Amino acid sequence: MKFLPLVFAALARRKARSLFTWLAILAAFLLFGMLQGVNSAFDQAIERANVNRLIVTSNIALTEPLPYSYLSQIEAVPGVARVAHATWFGAYYQDPKNFVFAFPIDATREFEVFPERKVPPDQLQALIHTRTGAIIGAELARKYGWKIGDRVPLHSTIWTKADDGNSDWTFDIVGIYENPSDRSQENIFFFNYDYFDEARAFGKGTVGWYTVQVKDPRQSAQVAAAIDRLFANSPNETKTQTEKEFQQSFLKQIGDINFIVTRILFAVFFALLFATGSTMMQSVRERIPELAVLKTLGFTDGGVLLLVLGESALLCLAAAAAGLALAWLLFPLLKDTLGVVQMPLPVMIEGLAVAGTLALITGLPPALRAKRLSIVEALAGR
Repeated sequence: MKFLPLVFAALARRKARSLFTWLAILAAFLLFGMLQGVNSAFDQAIERANVNRLIVTSNIALTEPLPYSYLSQIEAVPGVARVAHATWFGAYYQDPKNFVFAFPIDATREFEVFPERKVPPDQLQALIHTRTGAIIGAELARKYGWKIGDRVPLHSTIWTKADDGNSDWTFDIVGIYENPSDRSQENIFFFNYDYFDEARAFGKGTVGWYTVQVKDPRQSAQVAAAIDRLFANSPNETKTQTEKEFQQSFLKQIGDINFIVTRILFAVFFALLFATGSTMMQSVRERIPELAVLKTLGFTDGGVLLLVLGESALLCLAAAAAGLALAWLLFPLLKDTLGVVQMPLPVMIEGLAVAGTLALITGLPPALRAKRLSIVEALAGR
């Protein structure tokens, strides 16, 4: 620690150069934090998938609906405990920027298949007995200041009403659910399928997908195969996957997130490696006489090497820490898109590890040069 002033003095020798290098590293690690945070959020969503639930969709595409009549047939498959269904509503509140994850459901079935969503029994009964009723997540309620008793208008980008061709739907908030095991899932808007099916202008008698709760998770593959065999060669063949497989395939429709993030970060850090390495080499080259003087005053070869490495470490780690801290502060802005409130801690740890590696790679060549420095030749200007 007593040589820290020397490290600061070395970085302050060319203030503008050090500042721009510091800002470049900060920007790179801000990008690293945001992109890796998104990647990690998607991975966590997949890992949180329930092992005893299956998702049944159309074999053609997720956007293709399935007949409502499949419900009773799926329930009759051996190994099936409960079945729920949902349909993508594609809604926003007041402004297209205010996207809302809204789904028409069968109230009783939905909360039986997803027991992690906690809703008071009286509020669930209110949803069942209120045609235009809706139950919303606690986070969604906090976001828009909604409370029980409010009438909330949502605009659907997909579904129009049969009576007037309007895409504006109005719902009565009758309950608020919580998900203590995963607070990021408290952002969903549930309403009655019967009301939706009666009122919509097209697609009547269909649902988007079925969620199947199996009795024994070890039999999930057999149950999935049995469901698909049941509807094989029908006009609406099915594709049944575990919840984890379904989420993975859904993300692949967006793109291979991990591949995209990895390639972007590789390109960024490859460029950063040359920029930072060039700065360190130039800094040491300009200070060769000074380093020779330090050796004359008693600094060992190892001491000089550590001094240069300390300069590289301070530059990289300080800038990386600032970039990651900024990403940590900005990441909650993505919670409406990702459903994640806070950047995962492993991303911060990984970022600091990458910064340490960057400091070592860019600092070691000039540090070795400083270590091998001959006092006589350096002072003679050779």
